[in-house]
Amino acid sequence: MNQAHQITINFADGVSRTFAADHNENVLDAAIKAEVPVLYQCRAGACASCTCKLEEGQASNIPGASSTLLASEFASGSRLLCVTQAESDATFSVAYGSEVGSSVAQELNAFVNSVERIAANVVKLTLELAEGSWAEFRPGQFFQITVPGLGVLRSYSPSSNAADLPKMEFLIRLLPNGAMSSFLETQIQVDQVLQLKGPYGAFFLREESKRAPHIFVAGGTGLAPMLSMIDTIRKSSARPPMLLNFGCAVPEVLFSLDDIQLRQQWLPKLEARICVDRGAQEGDGLHLGSPVAALKEDDVKDTNSVAYLCGPQPMIDAATTRLIELGMKPENIFAEQFVASN
Repeated sequence: MNQAHQITINFADGVSRTFAADHNENVLDAAIKAEVPVLYQCRAGACASCTCKLEEGQASNIPGASSTLLASEFASGSRLLCVTQAESDATFSVAYGSEVGSSVAQELNAFVNSVERIAANVVKLTLELAEGSWAEFRPGQFFQITVPGLGVLRSYSPSSNAADLPKMEFLIRLLPNGAMSSFLETQIQVDQVLQLKGPYGAFFLREESKRAPHIFVAGGTGLAPMLSMIDTIRKSSARPPMLLNFGCAVPEVLFSLDDIQLRQQWLPKLEARICVDRGAQEGDGLHLGSPVAALKEDDVKDTNSVAYLCGPQPMIDAATTRLIELGMKPENIFAEQFVASN
């Protein structure tokens, strides 16, 4: 006989929802069935959209299920709802408000306005949603784009924001023999219709921290959601001090520097540090080293500062460690890992 457990989800806005989950049922499925507005996407332990923190009770991974969580993260209480089974009554917390998960991913059609190579390995894809297609999204969330002719999906965060709709912009890294990369380099045409679905993801600008100092650390096309966040802040009444550390391997593959400089003109409280691993020359204004290495001792002056990290996992791990060393609260650090598709 299966024993049902009482599960409570505590949202960041103070809302709590309680529902029942069978012993052999993953917590996410039970939450969806109970119409609890939690964020999710892949439902297979791969995307980390349904990350939460186990506050009370016992809950373990479903035997044989894969998970992107590190052993240290699991030990500290992190769980992915989609691969978690409750072993007792349990309470979980999520780092977003109850209104966030209430938005449902939409299937969209969009026309190609332009595709522009802005670096040796990066293109800017500009789309315009077709009539009848509309989807609100929070800066930092991502959309899935179907590669025409192949039917495979690739996930990208817009560098634009909801105020720019129906126009959407994406910064996309080109990979050798990549499905989307090959399409963008050899087949895409202006006015072609692409299919999108979204928004997804628990990585987005937190309204509750809008007046606190912001730190953005971006590697490569991890810059895209940061531009979306910065522009959203620019269009709001709250314009806190902001620091953007953005880096690429060498100067030749840097991109969007004019866009960053323009935002600095609009936002006097925005400081930008452009970083390269190698090739920096004296007087060119570049920081030699990673965006993490460019973090300074006095960058976290306010204990309420928030940080947004986007890029390869090693960069995220290093930035998280460094920011905590500088005095930032771990719960004020939000991250999105960019993973190259096979």
